[in-house]
This record gives sequence, C-alpha cells and structure tokens, in this order.
Amino acid sequence: MDRRRGVDIVRRGMIAAAVLVAGVLTGCGADGSSGDAEPTAGTATGSPWHDEVAAATGSGPVGAGTPCPLPVTFQLADGWRAAPVEIPDDADDPELAAALAEALIRRGGATVRCEVDGRSVTPGFLRVYTTEGAPRPALEAFVDAGRQVTEPQYRQRRSGDLDVLEASWLSHRELLDENMREWALAVQVGGQTVLIGASSTSFGDPVEVLPAYRLARETLAATS
Repeated sequence: MDRRRGVDIVRRGMIAAAVLVAGVLTGCGADGSSGDAEPTAGTATGSPWHDEVAAATGSGPVGAGTPCPLPVTFQLADGWRAAPVEIPDDADDPELAAALAEALIRRGGATVRCEVDGRSVTPGFLRVYTTEGAPRPALEAFVDAGRQVTEPQYRQRRSGDLDVLEASWLSHRELLDENMREWALAVQVGGQTVLIGASSTSFGDPVEVLPAYRLARETLAATS
C-alpha cells in the first residue's frame, strides 16, 4: 500500500468515526415532517413538554463574561459545567478539518458554541448553537437535520423580554434501538438565532435533563 492511499484510508476512517460519534452524542434524526406551532402555551403536564418538572437551582451564569461568550445569558444548573466548543482547524488537511467540523459541531446550518455538561450529576447535556435567519426555520432545520426523528411538535413561549419557540421530538437511538425524547428552543437576538438543545445520554432518562433546560429557558436574556 502506498503512502497516499494509506493517508486516504486513515482520513476516511476519522471522518466516519466523527460521524458515528456525532450520531451517538446527539441521538437525533428526521423524517422531514414538522408540526405546526401552537399558540403560547400554559401548563402541559406529561409528554411531550412535561411542564410539571420544575427548573433547577442556578449556580452561576453562562454567556457574556464567562468561558462561553454568547449573544444570550442564562443560569447554569448546580453541578453542571459549561465549556466553549472549538472549531477543528487543521491547516495541513483543511478537507479533514471541514468534515470533522460538519460532523461534530454543525447541525441544520447551526454551529455549536458551548456545551453545558451535566453528566457528573445528571445523564445529559445542553448544547448552545448560533445561526442566521428566523427562529422557526432555524429550529425546523435543526430538528430535521438528524435521522429518524418522529413526532416533532412546536410551541411558543415567553421568557422575560424574549419570544421563545420550543420543539420536542422523538429521536431513535440505534445503540439501544429505542426512541428517546429531546427538546430544543430558538430565540432571535441581535440578528442571530440562538438554539439550546437538551439531550440525555443513551442510558439516561430524558426527563432528567429538563430541570437544567427549564432553568436555562426561564433565565434566558439578551446580552445587549
């Protein structure tokens, strides 16, 4: 095997691994369908929204002035940790860097900026993305960007001075061969749309991520 062929095989293997990891981390999918947005909602107990689940206790801010600079701020749940997500940069192999970036940090045209990891206390995490355009098409693209999504639903909420669009859907986890519920929100701030997605690990109860997600939604504010 010559050296060039060997490098190509390694590159393909790295890209395939990145795609697999991205699929396991997000556990998401799409069938191209999307529900109509509902009117501003009150309390909806049970699936899909589980409004009976209360917000967690805050332990500090995420956003401007923190390691994750964002167009918004929100409170971090106790025991959760936020860290910026860096875009892969390989000057020696820009094609590989672009493929890794697409697999690991982009979804439906949005780019992940910050990961809020709760896995030391809760089997789940939040990811914060930014993108251009209005919240509805941005959130629909985010939901539809994966594979095997079913039952997507949308609703409007209000958080302080911000109009928030929420989505909930079932995502098929190939590792366990079962569907698990996920949530996300979208809000427009300063010409950008910010999305916050909430996912459990494949071995966690999806509802366990909701207190941290609710805290983020209820304390969401624009940075300027």
